[in-house]
Amino acid sequence: MTSEVKANVYQFNFNSIDGKEINLNDFKGKPIFIVNTASLCGFTYQYSDIETLHQKYKKDGLIIIGIPSNDFGNQELSSNQKVKEFCTINFDISFMLTEITNIKGEKGHPFFKWVKKEAGFLAFPKWNFYKYLINKEGLLVKWYASTTRPNSNKITTEIDKIILK
Repeated sequence: MTSEVKANVYQFNFNSIDGKEINLNDFKGKPIFIVNTASLCGFTYQYSDIETLHQKYKKDGLIIIGIPSNDFGNQELSSNQKVKEFCTINFDISFMLTEITNIKGEKGHPFFKWVKKEAGFLAFPKWNFYKYLINKEGLLVKWYASTTRPNSNKITTEIDKIILK
């Protein structure tokens, strides 16, 4: 399931897992891949796939941001430090992680509210490991549900198209 939309993502900021600001405006001209994550989910193995994607495309400027959340099944660890340690020890990740972030409800991060508004309710995460691909112009061009693996041909083909533009 994918959907195409036309709106700019550079208005959003996140707090990193280390407490620093991640301003999407800093990534103008680069493709961005955003994934909502959880450490104790049946899809947690996808951290490895995301890291593989990061290693493959970092030379091409792909920015990857993982957004840990406890909103789906209470499957996230209790602190940012525990999430960081878990991801480092188990998956040796080198892509960016945000702090544990609300996705649903009134406290939901504006990025996800924007996704729902721009791409429709189907694009809004129903579970962990929903994925969002943003092109070099800051447009959300594709989204993928939890079951689509990050390094699948479906996703890498779209990333290749963006990089070659």
